[in-house]
Amino acid sequence: MNPPRILVVDDEEDLCEILQFNLEGEGYHVDTANSAEEALEKDLPSYQLFLFDVMMGGLSGFKLADKLRKDEQTATIPIIFITAKDTENDLLTGFNIGADDYISKPFSIREVTVRVKAVLRRTQSKEVDPQDTLTFENLTMDLARKTVALDNKPVALTKKEFEMLYLLVSHPGRVFSREDILRRVWTDDVYVLDRTIDVNITRLRKKLDSFGSHIVTRLGYGYCFDPH
Repeated sequence: MNPPRILVVDDEEDLCEILQFNLEGEGYHVDTANSAEEALEKDLPSYQLFLFDVMMGGLSGFKLADKLRKDEQTATIPIIFITAKDTENDLLTGFNIGADDYISKPFSIREVTVRVKAVLRRTQSKEVDPQDTLTFENLTMDLARKTVALDNKPVALTKKEFEMLYLLVSHPGRVFSREDILRRVWTDDVYVLDRTIDVNITRLRKKLDSFGSHIVTRLGYGYCFDPH
């Protein structure tokens, strides 16, 4: 099996070289770019993980991530933000875009490698029968390819959005609290606020257009998929 491919994007060349050296020492194939513009010239769908700095000259890491999340070919590739910005608003912005993790500078190389392993493990560990699909009305979820279609038209979802949608649709009528969703979709090694769930649900409903009305809020309890 080929090693996972990782793209590190940071305008600090020294930091890119340090991350590349240490991650390659863990067995990954690592490429680097010193700007978002340079990153956009690469074969982005070929990577299994992105590490983006937020504050860069030109296009920011947030804007780069938002651009990739809107492209069907890169929408589900996990993203870790590495940045000096660590306020609650910054965290929410990152997770709102669809980040899988968020590491604040200064950090240890050990912390980065542990988080990279955790994100890749969550991304690649689930084996699904290639024939498995989940359908309801005009929605089709391909569980092997991690794709979603409405009326046979693709809907670009992030990995977290896909997992939340699958969780809800596969348990019609069951109410999941925010804590349930955090535990099932995120993991304990990632700092996520309860409000992040609300942000992701709102964005998911918007992407699903009228089908999004099936995802209902049970005040005081959480969210559920209402098939009626």
